[in-house]
Amino acid sequence: MFCTVGRFFGIFLLALIYPLPTQADPKVVVSIKPLHSIVAMVMNGIGEPHLLLEGTASPHRHALKPSDARAISSANLVVWVGPMIEGFLVRPLKSVSSETRVLALVREASLVRLAPRSGGAWEEDAHDHHGDEHKKDAHAHDDVDQVDGHLWLDPRNGRAIAVLVAEELARIDPKNADAYRVNADRAVGQLKILEDEIRRTLATVSKVPYVVFHDAYQYFEKRFGTSAVGSITVDGHSTPSVRRLREVRGKIRTTGAACVFVEPQFPPKLADTVREGTGAGVGTLDPLGANLPAGPGAYRALLSELATNLNRCLSG
Repeated sequence: MFCTVGRFFGIFLLALIYPLPTQADPKVVVSIKPLHSIVAMVMNGIGEPHLLLEGTASPHRHALKPSDARAISSANLVVWVGPMIEGFLVRPLKSVSSETRVLALVREASLVRLAPRSGGAWEEDAHDHHGDEHKKDAHAHDDVDQVDGHLWLDPRNGRAIAVLVAEELARIDPKNADAYRVNADRAVGQLKILEDEIRRTLATVSKVPYVVFHDAYQYFEKRFGTSAVGSITVDGHSTPSVRRLREVRGKIRTTGAACVFVEPQFPPKLADTVREGTGAGVGTLDPLGANLPAGPGAYRALLSELATNLNRCLSG
């Protein structure tokens, strides 16, 4: 009996000196700053997600750093939109471990998914491919190429993403499942309030026409009823032809577009070209929050900044 007690006491002392390892916080990798911010809201107080794309880099032209490749290979969860936004992730994600969960938001039916716009001032070089067929919601599309990937610019999608991420994390890290869900509920509440604030900010300018640098904003436009009439380029990384620039300038004149919006990721020269002689002003819209500090507040700041910059230029 004394031997048994002594053995038990020895094990107890060893446990005090060498505690059993605890499960580490989940390793989460996120592609772009707006999504990283939503994930950070859900993980608040538990862990910090790893952001791949920082600063003013464009996701269309990004190359992974070795440290990012290592982060992906060891991740429990990777969150991205899909190949139409983060093409640089297609190959790395094919080689991740079967234990790594990959959340491709473009495939999530709980999100509002819109088809890419086409025809006229929404299509490169004005080739009209009868875009009426693309105006309907893209929920029915199995082909992700038929979805506009800028889905985070609808705050209701932001709310849905928070819920999706919380459930993914709850599966990976069940001990913190309740905390993830509480954080997601808090994020949903904050984004509901933000949506109302943005609607008030845009109330007096929602019918004023404007032109954007590239066609990234239809989720925001449809949610808040703003009046974009065209884009200088469709995807941001292709150079528009002279014909295209003439067409956009004509669109500015015929619609009375008040502003042409540039983006910090791209030089403003093309915007200056298309608005020359039209009287249109110039403003800045940033779909990625390039100049915002990464973290839980970045997503709300991004959406709020879009509304503020639209109001400022269109009110002038």
